[in-house]
Order: sequence, then structure tokens, then C-alpha cells
Amino acid sequence: MSKHDSGAACFRTSIGGQALMEGILMRGVDRQAVVCRKADGTLVEKVEPLRLIKERHPWMGLPLIRGVVNFLDSMVKGVKALTWSAEQLPEEQQGEPDRFERWLRQHFSDETAEKAIVYIAVVLGILLAVALFALLPTFLAGLLGRAAGSLGVWRGLAEGIIRLAIFLAYLWSCSRLRDIRRVWMYHGAEHKTIFCYEAGLPLTVENARKQSRFHPRCGTSFLFLVILISILVFSLVRTESTLARMGLHLLLLPLVVAISYEVIKWAGRRDNWLTRAVSAPGKALQRLTTAEPDDSMLEVAIRALQLVIPEEKGSDAW
Repeated sequence: MSKHDSGAACFRTSIGGQALMEGILMRGVDRQAVVCRKADGTLVEKVEPLRLIKERHPWMGLPLIRGVVNFLDSMVKGVKALTWSAEQLPEEQQGEPDRFERWLRQHFSDETAEKAIVYIAVVLGILLAVALFALLPTFLAGLLGRAAGSLGVWRGLAEGIIRLAIFLAYLWSCSRLRDIRRVWMYHGAEHKTIFCYEAGLPLTVENARKQSRFHPRCGTSFLFLVILISILVFSLVRTESTLARMGLHLLLLPLVVAISYEVIKWAGRRDNWLTRAVSAPGKALQRLTTAEPDDSMLEVAIRALQLVIPEEKGSDAW
């Protein structure tokens, strides 16, 4: 198969992944697998059953609710997997635990300490994202409005442009870091492997290598949709007060995430000019968040995917 967008394949899987430190997380319909390559070249695996929240609380699987629930759940599972992958690195690359982590481990069991570290990391990550991409653009647009006298109806557009600029600058800065570059390569391996599976080809390095690294249902595409839809939703806020706008943006943020989730879910199930247009900006951004992997990375991605492919063929359809 030539190096094209294999997203046009008839079958689309709900299996998704996340690049880690020298490894990959793959999440299937009933279990997830983390596979990492250790310094000696061997692979280590960790497979866990998935207990979906909507199975215990069906209302959490309803449209516009499931997006926020799945986003938070994915963040928690992703941080856990990232922590585990970091523990597989050589000791000299792991770094020393900080004072707070040492205090947690001294006063609580290892399991409780691990949970606390994960949830604190998730909360801090969310707070940083909200501050950087929701509150800071509103604040900067407020300063611009003061300098210009008033932006009036253009304030929402100014906030959106600033938000997008910060997002692009953040991705570009991350892509300059050597360690992150390797994570981006594993990200590319994840996409290529999923494309290979969706195309119905045998999961081999040779077949995966030929696939595109730009996948329409990537987290990068989701984040871009969040930025785009936030511009539309936040445009409903008419007040000129910067503090009031910040507060209202925070209240509207779950709605933005929920709508973005439904849009990417809808776009992932269809292949027409509209869905391709919706997916195009996110795929373009993947030039910053993915890189061409080497064969050893493809081997990791293939193994992780093999561990989560359901026994019942087709039960993982998107």
C-alpha cells in the first residue's frame, strides 16, 4: 500500500493509543496494554482490563456528557501509563523523586501514594491547560482592548487568534525537545500501526511502515477542535469585563469539550468532503506532534495493538 491517508479504509477501529516514554499505550474495547522497550532492547508489557464508567453509570455515556467523562478518564489512564513507562527507563534517566513524592511514600502505602501522584498530575495538567489556553488569551485580549480603546464584537475573534497562536507555539516548542521528539516518533508508530490494522493487512513492520502517520482521530485533532469550537462557543459571551469573561469561559469549557468529542466521533465514522475538511487542520498539526518512527518503535506499537484486538472480530468498530 502506498503512503496515503488510509483513513479511507472501510473499517475504522475504536482502538486508540498514546505515545509514552519509549513505549505505547493501546486502549481497546475491554482492555488496555502498555508496551515499552527497555534499555537492553527487550519489551515489557502490562495488560489491564478496562472498567468503563458508563457500564456502572449509564447516564455518563449519553451524548454531551460522555465527552467530558471520557476525556477525564483518558487523562487519568494516560498519566498512569506514562508513569509506568518512565519507571522502565534506566535509573539514571528517571531522576530523583521530589520532596512531596518522598513525603507521600513515607506516610502512605505505595498504592495510595501512586494514586495521589497520578490524580495530582491530572489536576495540575488540567489547571495548566485551562490557564494557558482559556484564561491567558482572554487576559491578553483584554489588554489589547484597553490599548485599542475597545474591540467590541471583535474581542471573541481576537481571543481565538491568540488562543490558536499560543497552542501552535506550545506544540512547536515541544517538538524542539529531543526527548519529546522520540515520543513523537512513537506517536507516529501508533498511527501507522492502527492504519495497518484498519486496512486489514497483516501486522508486520513492513506493512506498518508504508502507512501514513497522520490519523484523523488523533488527540491532536481533538485538541484543535477544542480550540476552534471554543472560538464559536465563547463568542456567545458579550460582556467586556475580563474577569467576567474568564469566569464564563470556565463555565462553558465542559460544553466545548463535549461538543468537540461529538464532532470528532461523528467525523471519524464518515468519509466525505465535510469530514475530510474537519479533519484536515488536525492532521496538518500532526506534522508537529508525530515523526517517522524506526522499525523498533513499530514493533512496540504492533505488540501493543495485538494485545488489545478483541476476540470477536469487528466488535471494536468505531
